[in-house]
Amino acid sequence: MKPAPPTVAMLTNAFYDLHRHAYHAYAAARLPREEAELSVTHLFNVIASHWTWVITRECPSAWAWEEHTRTVGRRAGHTPTQAEDTALLHDDLHLSIDRIATITGTAPGRVTALLAEAHRPPHPPAKRHRNPGPCPQWHRTTCCPA
Repeated sequence: MKPAPPTVAMLTNAFYDLHRHAYHAYAAARLPREEAELSVTHLFNVIASHWTWVITRECPSAWAWEEHTRTVGRRAGHTPTQAEDTALLHDDLHLSIDRIATITGTAPGRVTALLAEAHRPPHPPAKRHRNPGPCPQWHRTTCCPA
């Protein structure tokens, strides 16, 4: 006897079980508790009610994560960069690179690159060098960079 295909409810429950904890933790890190709960509940209601459309996306996890971060950012009044979000998931919520890749629908190598970007020290402001005229050295006609 051939096993029955999974139902929409089974698939959405599996997606919910896989992502719920991380989505709640992310929202709670950016929003007050009640706002975080409302945001996550609303997102999973949207996913469940549009599941057959969601699974036609190239990467349903990426679509759902983008929807989640956009909603949380709007509610928080600030939309962080992907690097900032990745650092939050890794450094503050202690998720592994593979887990972040699964949740966000991003390749592990991209997660690693985003973490490196987030941990890179900010660039100091560029030094402005006034050009006082011709360089005092005989072989240069513009100001020396040093």
